[in-house]
Amino acid sequence: MNFIRITALVGLVVLIQGCASPTYDYLPKTVQISEPPVGSVSTAYIGDVLLTQGTTSEHDAILLEYPVKVGLVGTYTFSPGYYTKTGGGVKSGFYLPSKYSNGGSVTQGVLTDPFKIIEAKYSPQELCGVSVLNAKVCKKHSFKVTTQIASGINNFQQTLIYSGKIANKVNFGYREFSKDLARPAFNNDVEYDIAVSNIVGYKGARLEILEATNEFIKYKVLANFNTAR
Repeated sequence: MNFIRITALVGLVVLIQGCASPTYDYLPKTVQISEPPVGSVSTAYIGDVLLTQGTTSEHDAILLEYPVKVGLVGTYTFSPGYYTKTGGGVKSGFYLPSKYSNGGSVTQGVLTDPFKIIEAKYSPQELCGVSVLNAKVCKKHSFKVTTQIASGINNFQQTLIYSGKIANKVNFGYREFSKDLARPAFNNDVEYDIAVSNIVGYKGARLEILEATNEFIKYKVLANFNTAR
């Protein structure tokens, strides 16, 4: 039994395809959101968001559509899903299973050193499982280079929601979210009489109401909210 294990470990050493030096200096990008664009005409139904403005964060990621097994004796299996970037350069990057939505996962073989990180080489595409000893085993395999919304990180959004029409009055709900959590103290419901004016505004946002029923509203965006915090 010991001879078999020693033989397997020797085989593992032979099959190791080099060493890696993982980096962890990547920071998600802050992205400004302002939708729909000023000047555009849109239609929304009850419960739909008419306006959104704020900031969110995008995290560079890779997406695997199928399971990937790297190594022969010492193996790592990467499940389908997103893996977010921790660092890297132009030719390759380092990734871990995403902590956001639809994150992938990693399982390892019985004789495999504990998993540390994935190294993804961009051209030609190749995936490597890196152990805690920084040894790696690799396999040429395609993946999608993409981004994920980094939920909960520096997110702030303002939204205006259509709540319906009674007689000549249209109703909206204003909501604020910070780090994906609602801010109840900043929420409000507002009502406008479009028989008086078909231009309505709230917190810097201005809409021209072109048509409104108790099912939908057609509107032109004249201005979005004041500058997002």
